Amino acid sequence: MSNHPKNLPEAGQLPSDTIAAVITPPGEGGVSIIRVSGPLAYAIADQCFLCAPPLPSRRPENTFVYGHVRSDNEKIDEGVLLMWRSPRSYTCEDVVEFQCHGGTATATRVLRACLDAGARAADPGEFTRRAFLNGRIDLLQAEAIMDIVRAHSARAQAAAQQQLEGGLSRKFDTVYDALMLVAAQIEATLDFPEDELPESVPQKIRSEISSIQTQIRELLDTWNEGHLLRDGAMVVLSGKPNVGKSTLLNALLGHDRAIVSDIPGTTRDSIEAEFVLDGVPLHLVDTAGLRESEDFVEREGIHRTRKYIERADLHLHLIDMSQPADAESYDALRALDPRKSILICNKIDLPQLFHVEQWPGVQRVEMALIQEKGLQELKKALKRLLSDSIDLSARPHAVISERHRKVLEGVDREIREVAKLFQSDDMEETLVLTIPALRESLKALGQVTGREYHEDLLDQVFSSFCIGK
Repeated sequence: MSNHPKNLPEAGQLPSDTIAAVITPPGEGGVSIIRVSGPLAYAIADQCFLCAPPLPSRRPENTFVYGHVRSDNEKIDEGVLLMWRSPRSYTCEDVVEFQCHGGTATATRVLRACLDAGARAADPGEFTRRAFLNGRIDLLQAEAIMDIVRAHSARAQAAAQQQLEGGLSRKFDTVYDALMLVAAQIEATLDFPEDELPESVPQKIRSEISSIQTQIRELLDTWNEGHLLRDGAMVVLSGKPNVGKSTLLNALLGHDRAIVSDIPGTTRDSIEAEFVLDGVPLHLVDTAGLRESEDFVEREGIHRTRKYIERADLHLHLIDMSQPADAESYDALRALDPRKSILICNKIDLPQLFHVEQWPGVQRVEMALIQEKGLQELKKALKRLLSDSIDLSARPHAVISERHRKVLEGVDREIREVAKLFQSDDMEETLVLTIPALRESLKALGQVTGREYHEDLLDQVFSSFCIGK
């Protein structure tokens, strides 16, 4: 992580208390880590950690020492204490970490000792929030930390790492700086009488605005990839009962997740599972079979199936080639969206009674799922559809999130209006009208990286963090 101070808080706004939290996951494990950050960190270490002289507060920074955690002169556990001094720590504050034996009971007792010695329990994301407030990282880098924690694939983790290293921050900074330059140029030209304004100045500003619009569009184009990497692509399996949806789900996962039965209507509710394909997380949804039913529970499952299909990023529709087609089958085929659908012709190892050579614009894969025939062809078809949103052959790179997209879309609208104004013949009026729009755009862009921020924005960003981060 790189230092990225942009708009540090005024004196008195920085945290002045000391916080502590267990930063390892709950449950059994080899090690539990309790982090303490703030001005009392070393005093708490002196009180709670028994070791050979000298005391922790008298030891060099970036060192560790073996000893015992204690509370009221009772030894709680043996462990190791790690020490950092401000500003060379995760939060830029004095930080100590107690590394003890794993397990909920031990971690809770050590944390309680730290709280009794003067710390308070950290809020979700508060360590990273302090790293931002102290100028160590910007908001984009802070969000990348949580993306790394939540990554479901190596590709998602690598993209988040690029963002943590400042890849996305630099792109937003480039747009911000270019927009700031345009705003400065426009304000400077207001001092010129219109008849004395060189013709080259408005032309140059138009060119720079056009370049900014291109950069914004390039950032917006990364949103879909960001959505797929962060949230996973929702892949919905649909079709009539007993066409092989649950068998396909199990085949993709490599183990039995769904019940497979010859009895139609076995799957009455959606079954969900995670599957990673070439670094892209896929959220598989096995749905209730599409058919008319008098059963209330099954009807509700079918209703949910149709909702899932509407929301799907990718849609796998299965047909049973050993059964003759009917009106419902053809209605379902006509409803397929070629941009996101794959038609799976299953049970091709049996006598063929469903005659459909090809459905216009929709990829078709022939399969015999019982024999696992066609599974590789299906994965290739999935990759082809995914390639419309993400270049699987390219190296992972930082991509925008939903928060960033909303800001960029608003800025894009403002800049388009500015570009329209510059088509006017009344240049003096144009220059005056563009200033408010540019200022609003700069303020919005600043809230992406944290150049501009308010408490509600920080609450929004860090509320999704886990305690201990």
